[in-house]
Amino acid sequence: MEKPKPVTQAAKAVALIAVVLLVTVPFLIIVSTSLASNKDVVANGGWVLWPEHPTLRAYREIFDGSIVTHALWVSAGVTVIGTAVSLACTIGLAYALSRPQVFGGKPILLLILFTFLFPPGMIPGFLLVKGLNMLDSYSSLIAPVLINVFNLVVLRGFFQSIPGELYEAARLDGAGEWLILRRIVLPLSKAALAVVGLFYAVSYWNAWFYASIYLNSDHWPLQQVLRTYVIGGAQLADSGASEAGMVSSPQTIQMAVLVVATVPILLVYPFLQKYFTKGVLTGAIKS
Repeated sequence: MEKPKPVTQAAKAVALIAVVLLVTVPFLIIVSTSLASNKDVVANGGWVLWPEHPTLRAYREIFDGSIVTHALWVSAGVTVIGTAVSLACTIGLAYALSRPQVFGGKPILLLILFTFLFPPGMIPGFLLVKGLNMLDSYSSLIAPVLINVFNLVVLRGFFQSIPGELYEAARLDGAGEWLILRRIVLPLSKAALAVVGLFYAVSYWNAWFYASIYLNSDHWPLQQVLRTYVIGGAQLADSGASEAGMVSSPQTIQMAVLVVATVPILLVYPFLQKYFTKGVLTGAIKS
């Protein structure tokens, strides 16, 4: 390959800098506005790039009230439990469908893929949740999306990529399917499991649509509270700071809630980044 020309290198550098700025500047504005005082917000027209008088008042206000704190615990619980249950069910089904000797494996796989191509509508889903008596229950946020077809296909492809000689050797040593899955398949599938687990965690953490349909406002997760407050303009009515007369500007409160809703996933992603590309490519190419 020819060495890139200086003009080409300069164009790549400019494009890379532009992309980085497009990503970092909005996030910096969100964090800066959440830390800004009312005076800074008024002086900058509502959005602050660098606060001159930084304060944590907005964060104290949203955590003094019970709305954001309760919603944060709800989101954390649904994310942890939902990810664990979904990952366990996806692993079991993907392993079963990856074995060629499983009776009825192909028809079941085609049936699952059919639901991916033709997903059920909102009304049938609501009627099903209502018929199962899961309305206003946290299980309604997990059960309808328990297994994601894309994640299932990725794991199935990864399991199929494991050499068949390992399965045969394990069976010759007297290992059953459960032991093979636990001692051979899962240790070799850490990359795919990390990617699928991240997909499930992000999906559960960012879920708001099902919460708006199936849950009352007292049980809303953090993303639904954030959506209601930012888009609908609702107020944190039970904030303790409001009663004390210490009320931050609406922009500051909105950005503080947005930061609280974003930071947990940002903290988890770096630990799984090294598995991300390897897991997705391996499963996708094999399937």
